[in-house]
Amino acid sequence: MVIVLAHHEKSAFLKFFLTYFVSVALLILASGFFYFEQMSFQLKKAQHFSLIEYARTIKMGEDLHHFSKDYHHTFVNKEQNIDISNFAIVNNEFTKYIPTKEMHYYLQVFKSTKEYHHNLQKIKYKIISMQLILLFLFAFISYILAKNALKPLNKSIETLDKFAKDMIHDINTPLTAMQLNIKLLQKDENIKDLKPFHRLKTSVNAIGELKSSLTTLLEQKTFQIQKIQLCKVVDEVIELHQPNYPNLTFTIECKSFYVNTNQNGLKQILNNLISNACKYNKKNGYIKIYTKENILFIEDSGTPIEDAQKIFQREFSTKNSTGFGLDIVKRLCEEMKIKIDVTSSQEFNRFTLAFP
Repeated sequence: MVIVLAHHEKSAFLKFFLTYFVSVALLILASGFFYFEQMSFQLKKAQHFSLIEYARTIKMGEDLHHFSKDYHHTFVNKEQNIDISNFAIVNNEFTKYIPTKEMHYYLQVFKSTKEYHHNLQKIKYKIISMQLILLFLFAFISYILAKNALKPLNKSIETLDKFAKDMIHDINTPLTAMQLNIKLLQKDENIKDLKPFHRLKTSVNAIGELKSSLTTLLEQKTFQIQKIQLCKVVDEVIELHQPNYPNLTFTIECKSFYVNTNQNGLKQILNNLISNACKYNKKNGYIKIYTKENILFIEDSGTPIEDAQKIFQREFSTKNSTGFGLDIVKRLCEEMKIKIDVTSSQEFNRFTLAFP
């Protein structure tokens, strides 16, 4: 069993870590690039000066024994004047023309680029090695800074969680009392058919469902992922709602389907979706639940959903419901890496849960 990290914590940690690390990494890489370019220029400049020194030695008639075999020279006749700052690489050799006392007669000196490329390669390896060391170092620093930056956020979240848990605990007593009294009032023939009583019963049930959803959501930090039989959970949720909606036709086509998820979280997701499918369905409508590969489909014959892609937003609401319950569903799905989607048309509404 694996404990799932809270989605918001993971997201905040990655954003901070990547922002800091990528910024520093780009600076390190850019610095390495410009340093390499500067060293390459300096090496070429040194080669240029070595050719000038070699040419000076020839013109002075001095001994060339201290120059390596990489050097050689020739005298050439050039009709056009050559810029004295000339320096180029030709056929893997550095070359330079040095003017002599005779007009259009030049001393051309050569040196192999072998030493230059060897030194340049050594510099490249040193820069890459240093960059890798710095990247690993700053990755560690980024990790420590990201963890420290999240501490105030975690403390605030823990405070809010504690407040929410205390509030739910305090709500539990009056909610239980209301549910018991509604059961008692339901036995009174003069009351049970009154519209105000039905509205009261619906409101109390909604508060009960919301309390259950919030309780499950607050447990997300300790979610345990385990292999469970999906169809068994579907059957349990259907058995809970089907007796309350005898006018609806329930069709279950769920084959043996095992998923890695948290059972309580999944049950709360299914409970919210199937409850909505029942409450906002047409008279004598249907609810069909079936599977295909790793996807669970929940289809109903309810009225079309306006702005279907917005129903998971907390501020979204319709004349029948608010988006608060579905916002919790969305967050639970994110915690368990379940991809949820909805399709709505004149014929049906269909929610899909794609499991990892």
